[in-house]
Amino acid sequence: YSIVDLSGTLRERQAQRLAEFGSRVQWLDALPDSLQAVVVGNEVLDAMPVQLLHWDGVAWAERGVAVHEGALTWADRPTALRPPVDTPFVPGTTVEIHPQAEAFVRTLAERLTRGAAFFIDYGFPEAEYYHPQRTAGTLMCHRAHQADDRPLEDVGSKDITAHVNFTGIALAGQDAGLDVLGYTSQARFLFNCGLADLLAGADLRERAMAQKLVTEHEMGELFKVLALGRGVTLDPLGFAAGDRMHTL
Repeated sequence: YSIVDLSGTLRERQAQRLAEFGSRVQWLDALPDSLQAVVVGNEVLDAMPVQLLHWDGVAWAERGVAVHEGALTWADRPTALRPPVDTPFVPGTTVEIHPQAEAFVRTLAERLTRGAAFFIDYGFPEAEYYHPQRTAGTLMCHRAHQADDRPLEDVGSKDITAHVNFTGIALAGQDAGLDVLGYTSQARFLFNCGLADLLAGADLRERAMAQKLVTEHEMGELFKVLALGRGVTLDPLGFAAGDRMHTL
């Protein structure tokens, strides 16, 4: 089992947690140049930088960060960038595009000679992601299990994330030669994989933790699982029922 993690602090915590497995676990600084493997990316794509686009009703602008009188503030500049849909956006709408996450998938495709990649993250297919009613985008901050939408406050003290446009990720993978093997909610994926049977002998604490993974108001519906593959004949169990590839 090889872990790609750039955080030294997280590596130390992982090494302590996985010490009993010895040399079966190793840490890498980057993806191998070539791999035949199963790749698991749990909340990887949402942590990659996004670009913000703002629609004023006339033209699109790229939204960035500027300093005004010693304080951080938003600033817009004209851009040729556009969202990947022709939706009639409401003036004042801000959306995200994901060139870096899509580039990461293309890089993975270049190196994955045979195998599959499973991405677990919160997000939507394109039609939901760029729905006209979603006027404020999805950019969020998280700290100590609290969420807010103020990334210019307490900079460096909280995580900044954005939901994933799974259609864009799937298309990036397909364009790079990967096959889309499945797409569904996290709850459906886990139940397809036998979570109910695994919980039969679980204690109350374990069952309570599992509920957070599968209930709709927690992580069960907002989180999705997307599988991409190359050179494999694979019908993943996690998508046996409730596959939503048609929504991408």
